[in-house]
Amino acid sequence: MAKRTMNKAFLSLWAPLLLLAPAACHGPVEQPPLAGAAIGGHFVLTDQDGKRFDSASLAGRYPILYFGYTFCPDICPLDMQVLGQALKALEAKDPATAAKVQPIFVTVDPERDTPAVLKTYVAAFSPRLMGLTGSPAEIAKVAKDYAIFYQKAPASDGGTGYLMNHSREALLFGPDGKPIAMLPVDADKDQVVAAIEKWVK
Repeated sequence: MAKRTMNKAFLSLWAPLLLLAPAACHGPVEQPPLAGAAIGGHFVLTDQDGKRFDSASLAGRYPILYFGYTFCPDICPLDMQVLGQALKALEAKDPATAAKVQPIFVTVDPERDTPAVLKTYVAAFSPRLMGLTGSPAEIAKVAKDYAIFYQKAPASDGGTGYLMNHSREALLFGPDGKPIAMLPVDADKDQVVAAIEKWVK
């Protein structure tokens, strides 16, 4: 009788811990690289069709924001090409995941990047790529909220035109508007696909 009582006491002591054991074996959940970063926020800009676009409509989706400009001679088109290829590959591989993603190209050169210019530009990389522009003040506010640097610079050939120095980042945000990670658009499409698959749930 004493032995049976001891066994019951033993089980009552360890049963709760045994129930927790399987969960503990999985280890801590990996946090997104940009978790807690103070970047992002609500904005209203103009899309490539000349319509006002409210970022509140992105709720429930995974936006990818890239800040650049259409007159960029090399970096922007290369990055957009990689992103476009990655989206196409993801659509073929996992349409459900791809459907949750919304790629967006935000210009840092609103003086030249009108909606019509943006429409031609984004269509060259992906039919799903959205182009956004706005007034200089609107673009400045969005860039500040998203921690993006940009600055007008003289043309390297000494001409009358100008270039735009700017941050080179493709920022992935969650359906709650919080930042998740920077996508490696400076690498290749496979790495971008892998990063999207890792974080888009």
